[in-house]
Amino acid sequence: MKRATSDHFNGKRFFYPGEPAARGFLDVLRWKFTSRAARWPKTLPAPSPVLPVPPVRSELAITWIGHSTFLIQSRAGNWLTDPFFSLRAGPHAKIGAPRAIPAAFQVGDLPSLTGVILSHDHYDHCDQIALKAIARISPTALYTPLGYESLSAGFVLHELDWWEVRKATPSSSVQLVPARHWCRRSLGGTNVRLWGGFILRLPEGTVYFAGDTAFDERLFSAIRARCGPIDLALLPIGAYEPRWFMSDSHMNPAEAVQAHKLLGSKLSIGMHWGTIQLTDEAYDAPPRALAEARAQAGVSALAFRVMAIGERVEIRPTMNAQK
Repeated sequence: MKRATSDHFNGKRFFYPGEPAARGFLDVLRWKFTSRAARWPKTLPAPSPVLPVPPVRSELAITWIGHSTFLIQSRAGNWLTDPFFSLRAGPHAKIGAPRAIPAAFQVGDLPSLTGVILSHDHYDHCDQIALKAIARISPTALYTPLGYESLSAGFVLHELDWWEVRKATPSSSVQLVPARHWCRRSLGGTNVRLWGGFILRLPEGTVYFAGDTAFDERLFSAIRARCGPIDLALLPIGAYEPRWFMSDSHMNPAEAVQAHKLLGSKLSIGMHWGTIQLTDEAYDAPPRALAEARAQAGVSALAFRVMAIGERVEIRPTMNAQK
């Protein structure tokens, strides 16, 4: 289907407004030849999860499965973000970055899902093996940016453009919001699909799932202005070194704290760290850097925290605001 041009689509490819040309192959070579990557553990102890159970009527339950994959349980149903369950993030079960720690549980352990939200097509967010398994076990709605029909077999697909809202259930809705990132799943496939974050409006509050994004003050200010108060923000804090290469794609923890403040989020939780080594920082660098950034910005540890993989947190609907 032919799409109309817009401020983020030129008729052939999507782009982030005002962003310079994407880094090319020579930049990748420079990074790899100059990299001083920290050594991650080959394996880490498997998580001991509290398997998901229906949340109590007055609370929102969040379980971190790993990386950017969360199970969000609400009175409006069960929601899954960016499913990644495989042992590697790549085009094949034996190709790609390996997990240092397994998923908290497997697809077969998931409760019946109301919806899956998929931020973009990178392998560490869009795991086709997991998606196919979910579609077989629990056919459900899949909410994506534009261009994901070929990756959605077995789902009821809802493609959204930036700022578009779709009613999900009588008491919930899904909205796609911009993100400063990019897409590519194959050679020649750069930015043929759109990417983004999601606003999930639930009876218990408004949840912002950022997907992958670099920092942009205008972006987070616009999300706050157009989407209203954010009760819970799931923000990436990993895969950020070296900054000369990664700053156009991923926030570092200090920038994530700035995003938290710009959004006016009552509670933020860090994600996209501690699961697979994508960049040069150490395994445990993101939470340590987050603690330093919080202290410098005067943000409480209760307001922006990290979870253990497999941890389940129940959040009161008031989601009491912290500094």
